[in-house]
Amino acid sequence: MNYNIKAIKKLDLFAGIKETDLEGIISCIGCQIKNFSKGQFILLESDEVKWIHIVLSGTVHTLKQDIWGNETILSVSKENQLFGETFAGSNNPVSSVSFYAARNTEVLSVPFHRIMHTCTLSCVFHHRVIENMVSLIADKNKQLMEKLAIISQKTLRKKILTYLSLQIQQNNGKNKFTIPLGRLELANYLNVDRSALTRELNNMKKEGIIDYSKNTFKII
Repeated sequence: MNYNIKAIKKLDLFAGIKETDLEGIISCIGCQIKNFSKGQFILLESDEVKWIHIVLSGTVHTLKQDIWGNETILSVSKENQLFGETFAGSNNPVSSVSFYAARNTEVLSVPFHRIMHTCTLSCVFHHRVIENMVSLIADKNKQLMEKLAIISQKTLRKKILTYLSLQIQQNNGKNKFTIPLGRLELANYLNVDRSALTRELNNMKKEGIIDYSKNTFKII
């Protein structure tokens, strides 16, 4: 398989490893590159998960669907972020959510058992990769805590403001930024009705709290 070494080198999973050594560690672990078209499901609920995945390009949504078919976006994985690690590392590695390519997406897939157990060749970089993966998992847990902080707000307006506040922090304090979600996606992420979300955003704009054009927001 031809690997995009330039793209893989940028991943935090391989931080501290020279580009000249990447092919060796990738071969050692048994990584694969996979491509998914926009709208394609990468994993479905109840699928067995033996691999962790890292987004090389594109966006992946973690979806949960109830028995009535209502969907909620639990998390959004962008470039350099993990998904699937919660289930791959479980004693019962069966997914309770689905993973969906929100855009044309390329991912690096890594067999969990190969990354957690050093190879018989005792690859000198393997321990560094394990350390990097633990850091990535910690970052993912932080993202889920942020989601909890948003949906635990009691009103729709507070949910919106908490979400926008986190976006400012992720954009180095800039009060103008573009969010990665469309209106329907944002409504699903906030777990609210789309019409109610649109109405509240309009009210906040009229009151001079925010300004926006499509997915670009400015906090006033």
